[in-house]
Amino acid sequence: MSDKKTQILEATERLLAEHGFDRLSMQMVAKEAGVAAGTIYRYFSDKNDLLAQLRHHVMSQCAKKIVHGLTDNMSMKQQFVTAWRNAWQLTISRDGHAINREQFDSLPYQNSSEQRTMEKALFAPIHNLFQAGVANGTFKPLPSDVLSGIGLEPAICLARKQARGVINLNASAIDDAVEACWDAISLHKEPEKSQ
Repeated sequence: MSDKKTQILEATERLLAEHGFDRLSMQMVAKEAGVAAGTIYRYFSDKNDLLAQLRHHVMSQCAKKIVHGLTDNMSMKQQFVTAWRNAWQLTISRDGHAINREQFDSLPYQNSSEQRTMEKALFAPIHNLFQAGVANGTFKPLPSDVLSGIGLEPAICLARKQARGVINLNASAIDDAVEACWDAISLHKEPEKSQ
């Protein structure tokens, strides 16, 4: 990616986190990026193209943060806990990536099949973790998106509430929340009945 294009995307990201979609203009982006308005159109056909490419950039950065530290030599539970805590930390940090991801997620028209495919590729390590867990009997036989919704999305929801001051979880309560999410997606084998 060219330096100018990155500069424009990063400027747009800062403005979006601060002002939201409604108040964002190409003139604001040009000023924030320190480029002429015409320069933007060398890299983006219009505001919608800029926002679509920004969405990919934001999701890519969020995915990197959520899968950070995941390795195949970790147990399923270690991988899950790492991803859960990464999702918590990303959301609680209230950085531009987290704020903008929330904004993109709230847009109904931003949910195209192309975007879902892109996000699935970016979050492939999470998808693969759940698929492997279903295959080996660790997780309940549910689709990866459902397991993610039950297992990892509570980290994001709870972190948002914590950031807004609605709840106040200490380290022990966060440990309990991770364990509850793990428990929700784990396949519990029934003990054999003695006869």
